[in-house]
Amino acid sequence: MNKQELVAKVAEKAGLTKAQAQAALDACIEVVVEELKNGGEVRLVGFGTFSAPMRPERNVRIPTTGETKTLPAMRVPKFKPGKGLKDAVN
Repeated sequence: MNKQELVAKVAEKAGLTKAQAQAALDACIEVVVEELKNGGEVRLVGFGTFSAPMRPERNVRIPTTGETKTLPAMRVPKFKPGKGLKDAVN
């Protein structure tokens, strides 16, 4: 399912127009991204938790050249599914 199909399903289930559903989905994604940028996390009980912990600086070796390079510390987005989502899928 792509974003447009998701918007259509949300509009149908919530009784909204596609434009309203698109605006709501975009706002939701924007809020999650802003919270992760600020080092926070978003918990949706029964669905899961979005977080972005810091990955420390590390050295990596480039296989083709054998050269060693240092990757800077960075935030890495993660999603941990909740029990409700796991149960629903299985």
